[in-house]
Amino acid sequence: MAITMPKILSCTVLECAYNVNSECHTMAITVGDGGHASCDTYYRASNKGGGDIVGGVGACKAHECSYNKSYECTAPGINVAHHSEHADCKTFSPKRR
Repeated sequence: MAITMPKILSCTVLECAYNVNSECHTMAITVGDGGHASCDTYYRASNKGGGDIVGGVGACKAHECSYNKSYECTAPGINVAHHSEHADCKTFSPKRR
């Protein structure tokens, strides 16, 4: 089964270098697994980077997420927002046991 890269539907982490008008403008992010589904691509900067694209999820290391299949995100799209001093995938959904 072919997997398409889920798009980042919104990002409210305005201080991120890739955030322009509440949209992620990097080609792809990695969602990490440091106790929660953090955006490992988050980079705080005043200068903006990225291109004229809407970002997607390139990899997901959040093994406890029900959308994670072989380190790929299978959600139709994700939302990213603040968690403490960094960004998290707010679409995270724990696996049922």
